Amino acid sequence: MSDKLVPVYSERDQMRLARSTGSDQDLINLWLRGKSPRTAEAYRRDTNQFLKFFGGSLHYVKLDDLWEWNDELTARDLSVSSIARKMATLKSLFSFGHRIGVLTVNVGAAFNLPKVPSHLSERILTEEETRLLLNDPDSTRNTALLRLFYASGARVSELVALTWTSVRPRKSSNGRATAQITLLGKGSKVRTVLLPASVWDVVARYWESEQAGGFGRPDDPVFRSIRGGALSRQQMWRIVRSAARRAGLPQKVSPHWLRHAHASHALDRGAPVHLVKETLGHESLATTSKYTHARPDDSSANYLDV
Repeated sequence: MSDKLVPVYSERDQMRLARSTGSDQDLINLWLRGKSPRTAEAYRRDTNQFLKFFGGSLHYVKLDDLWEWNDELTARDLSVSSIARKMATLKSLFSFGHRIGVLTVNVGAAFNLPKVPSHLSERILTEEETRLLLNDPDSTRNTALLRLFYASGARVSELVALTWTSVRPRKSSNGRATAQITLLGKGSKVRTVLLPASVWDVVARYWESEQAGGFGRPDDPVFRSIRGGALSRQQMWRIVRSAARRAGLPQKVSPHWLRHAHASHALDRGAPVHLVKETLGHESLATTSKYTHARPDDSSANYLDV
């Protein structure tokens, strides 16, 4: 029989420990205390999945990160109930962490779970619907934004963070002017996407108009708000939904629908599956040569009618 003593901490001691160490796992352990084994296992699994996706500490999670996780779960075609459960789990954790003083902000309080369609097919626009959306004449900036969303298959956060230094003009294989963009994805994963010449024509005209107004410098955001900073995630959502409304499409259309449309339409037109995964930066993408990624000679965007 072992004589080793195992310390038993009161709840107050555990709170002090969580505050002093700042450890995510200490906070999670305290939060799960008293829950049934099955519930605790499910909550821990949901939380660790989010932490792996986020790639940082709970202390640094922002509202946009919760929306990105919601989008990721939607892209994985989880059921409405599964997404709601996973997001409710995180809201509970952030509420608890803030209540006991470990987290300075309850970021989950501002997150309202949207009604998510239950089937991926319900979130895929037809090519004709996409064409109506992309031809919205609202402004040069918004037209460029819509076309870049579709052509690149980028996530909202990736276009929010995009600066002109990550846009590199080049020539296509047939000699037409085009460009490649470098996107910073989740977990600081970088990928480079080649744009079709037709999309680059729109983006280049927009860039010229930005430069004429004293913007469009290397470190400037590609999609700038009136105040000069980058458009927020919420502003990009509003732009897409407003364009969808003017095109007579469902108001629930979001930027992620254009990502789904890119994948579906490119595959329908014969794009190789591995190329679509590479262009969209899916987590399941097998690692390929960094030289190929640095200067791609093909992109699933080239298979789109855009």
